Amino acid sequence: MNQVVVVGAGNWGKNLVRNFHELNALAGVVEVNPSLRHALSVNYPETIIYSDYQEALIADAMAIVLATPASTHYSLALAALEAGKDVFIEKPMTLRTEEARDLTTYADEHDRILMVGHLLLYQPAIAWMRDYLAAGKAGAVRHIATQRLKLGRVRAEENVWWSFAPHDISVVLELLGRPALESVQAQGQAIIQLGIEDYVHVDLTFAGGQSAHIHCSWYWPLVERRTTVLCEHQILVYDEVAQTVTIHHKRVDGETRQHFDEGTDSIAIAADQPLRLECQHFLNCLETRQRPHSDGWNGVAVVEILERAHIQLDAVGNKEDGFKD
Repeated sequence: MNQVVVVGAGNWGKNLVRNFHELNALAGVVEVNPSLRHALSVNYPETIIYSDYQEALIADAMAIVLATPASTHYSLALAALEAGKDVFIEKPMTLRTEEARDLTTYADEHDRILMVGHLLLYQPAIAWMRDYLAAGKAGAVRHIATQRLKLGRVRAEENVWWSFAPHDISVVLELLGRPALESVQAQGQAIIQLGIEDYVHVDLTFAGGQSAHIHCSWYWPLVERRTTVLCEHQILVYDEVAQTVTIHHKRVDGETRQHFDEGTDSIAIAADQPLRLECQHFLNCLETRQRPHSDGWNGVAVVEILERAHIQLDAVGNKEDGFKD
């Protein structure tokens, strides 16, 4: 049954179009670029291609999937919710915590499904780590460090923090059990372009004493995407590039300061496609009316950290947000 209209078929949107089409759920696509509309009509001849978003809002489809620039997310999502549609929003949910909270509150009050595209929460390795940590064998989680680094496509309209960090923030919150945020400390360097940070370090502290460090850069010689979880009895390392999870049976006794090393274990994780799992989860939520795993409040929590860190970067860069006008 065709249920969703995807808005935006560019770099990432085309992947959402393909997946919802393969899941037999694509009712239409909204695209303002004429050449992309032509390509869509060739590749998906049975699908309605819109040039006007308002036309999609009055169509029969249950839901709107937004893969548009982040600066448009709030207005487009609010229009969809007001039109009675369920909504999926790609990351970052919005550019302001207040906007994210407004959308989520509206969705809750009007019984609408609102889901945010925090893709890594549907990565089987992250789900395995979440469940493993919750079982308690590794002991209390003390600190999480993430790296998302590569010599990547440098943007002129956004900095690396807003581009890369939503992935890692969502993972940190997931693995820590979504604790309350206490403080944010951020440092960044604009190496390539004035006012656009391409090298950022952020430290987070949470209620209960847990902490995290996020390092992201698109000016780095190697592709490194890694999550390291320091626990009371073990250390877990997820290498997103190699798709491996390693348990290091290593610890340091807090009283004696003695090191213990009992080797490592490599965990075999099923090689499912996280984007397909994410899209299927949204469709399941449309059918059952259950709250998505990455719901609006999850989006609010991520945007709050993004915004609070960027306020500190802002003090040096003298910008209003992580995106240029």
